[in-house]
Amino acid sequence: MSYVALYRKYRSQTFDEIVGQKHILKSLINQINNNQIGHAYLFTGTRGTGKTSIAKIFAKAINCLNPKNGNPCNKCEVCQSINSNSNVDILEIDAASNNRVDEIRELREKVKYPPVVCKYKVYIIDEVHMLTDSAFNALLKTLEEPPEYVVFILATTEVQKLPATILSRCLRFDFKLLSEEELENHLEHIFKDSNIKYEKEALSLLAKLGNGSVRDTLSIADMCVAYSNKNVTFESVVEAVGMTDRKTLKEITRNILNKDEGGIINTIDCVSKLGKNITQFAKDLVGFVRDVTVVKTCKNYKNILKLPEDQIKDLEELASLADNQKLIEILKKISALDNEFRYSSSPRSLLEITLLALCSFEITEINDLNMRIKIIENKLKN
Repeated sequence: MSYVALYRKYRSQTFDEIVGQKHILKSLINQINNNQIGHAYLFTGTRGTGKTSIAKIFAKAINCLNPKNGNPCNKCEVCQSINSNSNVDILEIDAASNNRVDEIRELREKVKYPPVVCKYKVYIIDEVHMLTDSAFNALLKTLEEPPEYVVFILATTEVQKLPATILSRCLRFDFKLLSEEELENHLEHIFKDSNIKYEKEALSLLAKLGNGSVRDTLSIADMCVAYSNKNVTFESVVEAVGMTDRKTLKEITRNILNKDEGGIINTIDCVSKLGKNITQFAKDLVGFVRDVTVVKTCKNYKNILKLPEDQIKDLEELASLADNQKLIEILKKISALDNEFRYSSSPRSLLEITLLALCSFEITEINDLNMRIKIIENKLKN
């Protein structure tokens, strides 16, 4: 294959290239520099946050012939053999497809043999929570007292499924979701290196869509680069990922704030005729109303939202039509639909009913209810 996906092409090869996770990198580098290598590590966190990448870099760093400040050199024979996946002493095991007790027993037998070319024999067990109970039991003794030349690195996205006996034998590192700023800077570096044209607003939107995951962000970016023919704009990202365009979201939000019930029905009808998913449309609407709320409540909303100037003006216009309580009520009602959509035979009708109800629901009603609650509470106290 001539083309390599962005998340594979730009997979980090040293600790310095890792995005975020500074708290973990500092601990691991200190251990390497002080020659205090543990026998078992547990890497846990959401997908795409660097667990496997850091595990591979750590395996290289502790075996590198010419390490530099805890980082592998990536030039010696050991580093190159690990990078090319030809090193017999670094074994990556997928627990999802090798989860039986027989396979763990086989692993226990292999652990007895010393490494061939490396200082340490490293076992990286990915998705370790997929192991069966009997497989975990078979792993316990080896995990607690492995030979001095063996290092286990367990990686999982669901740490709550691991037995306490396994957790107590590992040095645990919790991987955090990355900030939008970190993802945005990483995307900017990759786009510049790949000669891809981009708008800053497009990078901000891609970082938001990534939800803190580097791999998810780069996968979405890959799709947008292909769609836009290496000219990634804000609008091209919206079109590529199938988001509702801002014009439609502005229109329906104005209809809700102006209590235009006919306008709400017409807009939802247009969205439905375009083949848009009603559930996704509701999610996009929540995000849009949230942006309006940010404009209404924050002085530095331009720095928070990082949107084109024309879209900021649209949000300012809508923010002037409502107060905070109304916007919060809209967010609460539409956000609650996420669960209801799962059990509804007609998501469109459910969304229409909810938005029409918001038109007739007055803020004065909320205040009256709050006042009645306070009166009842005072009576109960007395």
